Amino acid sequence: MEEQENKTDSNLDIKQRAYATGRRKNSIARVWLKQGNGDIKINGKSLDKYFSRPVLQMVVNQPLNVIQAENNYEIMATVKGGGLSGQAGAIRHGISKALSLFDIANRPPLKKVGFLTRDPRVVERKKSGLAKARRSYQFSKR
Repeated sequence: MEEQENKTDSNLDIKQRAYATGRRKNSIARVWLKQGNGDIKINGKSLDKYFSRPVLQMVVNQPLNVIQAENNYEIMATVKGGGLSGQAGAIRHGISKALSLFDIANRPPLKKVGFLTRDPRVVERKKSGLAKARRSYQFSKR
C-alpha cells in the first residue's frame, strides 16, 4: 500500500524526500528536503558552522521564512563551486524548488518573491587587450 502512494507522488523519492538543484553564479547546490525538525546540513556541517556570517544564514533561511515553516523541514544539501555568497544563493534556489515540489501550495508565495527564478548574472570574462573585463590598461603618454 505504501509503495503505491510513493508511485502516485512522483516528486518524492522512497524516503519521502523532495530533490532539487539550485544554481547561482558558479555554484551548484543539490538539495534534499523532507518533513522534520528543522535542522539544515550543508556538506555534512550544520548551517552555522558552514556559513559563519549571519547574512548568509539569513539568505539560506529566506524560503522557509516566506512560507512560515522554519522548523518543519529537514534539509540536506551538498554544494560546490563559487564562493560563499554564490553557494548561499544556490542553496536558497534549491530549497525553494524543493519546497515547491514537496507541496504545490508553496509555489505561489515563493514565485511571488522571485526565489524560483535562477539569477542569470555571472562574472564577465576578461577580454584580450584589456586589464580586466572592461578596464583598459593605463595610458602612457611617454
